[in-house]
Amino acid sequence: METEKDSLDSYLENHYIHRSNWLRAAVLGANDGILSTASLAIGVAAASEFRDTLVLATLAGMVAGALSMAAGEYVSVSSQTDIENADIEREKKELEEMPEIELHRLAEIYEKRGLKKETALTVAQELSAHDVLGAHIRDELGINEISQAKPLQAAFASGAAFTVGGLLPFLVTLFIPMKNMEFSLYGSAVVFLIILGAMAAKAGGSSVLKAVMRITFWGTVAMGLTALTGSLFNVVIG
Repeated sequence: METEKDSLDSYLENHYIHRSNWLRAAVLGANDGILSTASLAIGVAAASEFRDTLVLATLAGMVAGALSMAAGEYVSVSSQTDIENADIEREKKELEEMPEIELHRLAEIYEKRGLKKETALTVAQELSAHDVLGAHIRDELGINEISQAKPLQAAFASGAAFTVGGLLPFLVTLFIPMKNMEFSLYGSAVVFLIILGAMAAKAGGSSVLKAVMRITFWGTVAMGLTALTGSLFNVVIG
């Protein structure tokens, strides 16, 4: 027989917001891995007929991109963490110096959310008695376990996802015939992007069609412009 706790757990499992941090970093990394590596390979293939040149350039771009992605994500999310920590320390000081003002500030937040003034004050007092700092961090600063920045997690997810995404077009440069390589790279990259968009949408519980259309359109634009650049370069040096 299903208990109330089981029903609650089942209900929570139908929501996906708790996946937002790592899913965003992973999708962004994989998308960039596929798109950046394929675009680079298409540009080189449009300007050169030699496989060695294509493979070396694609490999270098994939490695550099993965490291850059991880480092950039770490620095970016670390900056967010520094801001959050500074706000938390500031909140600690305010709670020590003016607890009554902070209590009424918390009550005002609950009142704006729809509670009556007396109820809002009661809720603020009870939550403050339980965990005053936690209540202010969550409801005044808007920081919780889901939204809280995790630099190492984001950096690893981005770097690893970029590498996996970049390996797909890299394998195409290794094994597909050089003739019409640009079209092979484009076609395979579009397929990879469609699969990625569908998987990301499924993992996040959002619209698969919308995700696939968005990722395919912008991927096509990026690869098309890169191929054009490579072709122009080939014409110039040819």
